[in-house]
Amino acid sequence: MTLPRPPRLKLLPPEDPPPELVLGSTYRAIFRAIPYILCTLILIPIQAFAIAIGWSLAQRLPVIYHRICCRIMGMHVTIRGHRSRAHPTLFIANHSSYLDIMVLGSLVPASFVAKAEIAGWPFFGTLAKLQRSVFVDRQRQNTHLQRDEMQKRIDDAENLILFPEGTSDDGTTVKPFRSALLSVAERRVGPGQTPLTLQPVSVAYTRLNGVPLGIGLRPLVAWYGDMDLAPHLGRFLGLGDIEVVVEFHPTVTIESFGSRKALTDHCFREVASGVAAALSGRPQALPAATPATHGAMPMPIAQQLPSGVPS
Repeated sequence: MTLPRPPRLKLLPPEDPPPELVLGSTYRAIFRAIPYILCTLILIPIQAFAIAIGWSLAQRLPVIYHRICCRIMGMHVTIRGHRSRAHPTLFIANHSSYLDIMVLGSLVPASFVAKAEIAGWPFFGTLAKLQRSVFVDRQRQNTHLQRDEMQKRIDDAENLILFPEGTSDDGTTVKPFRSALLSVAERRVGPGQTPLTLQPVSVAYTRLNGVPLGIGLRPLVAWYGDMDLAPHLGRFLGLGDIEVVVEFHPTVTIESFGSRKALTDHCFREVASGVAAALSGRPQALPAATPATHGAMPMPIAQQLPSGVPS
């Protein structure tokens, strides 16, 4: 007697169904996109006018704008450590996504150091200019031009945010920092010609809807490689709540290290260890978070911000 052969099982490929169809919602994307676009269109002329007349609002409004964007997009930010109150401060952070701009922009009154091609991007290039970003060509032969442009802002006591990896990644690790991008740290500032204050900052996207963001889910949040921006943003808008950990490490100056390379290595180690600790959730490395409300400054060692973040 011959037994019937069992039906063959069809094995789905890893990308079928794609994560965005399982986790995302078209209705949520539309619900978030509308207030995001309206808020942006309303604040663009106000920020442009503030910059044109030299109004101090031009420095505060981007923080408010990014705070609103974080709330709209469901990003819950936990802050650890104390942000530097020295003016100017050069904030050194890792980079995995355009979301870093919103997260850090909502926490730090500062301009970003961005690659030159962003200035020509439609829409986002305009937003970068209204943030008063410093656009630099990161080719080695133009390092001195980049340094001089950053020095002009620092001489005006303006904070800057720099991503010294030189590119974005999936956020699971931190790429080595390029010491040439920290050349401005060798300059002195203010009437007393004191060393420039630097603060390493770790940014880690840890959970999506309460689920740890493993390697398979990281492309939903991180933007890197040859990903197209518009489809990625549209997909992200349809996702649920994102938990982000931002850790401000102790401030440093180049005088404590003796060389720019040693300073760069220190900043890299601080940022990389902060990202690793946040992704692993090690309690011994990260103080327990406590609830906080908007506008609570100065910040305690750790805060849990349920929707949006303080300036």
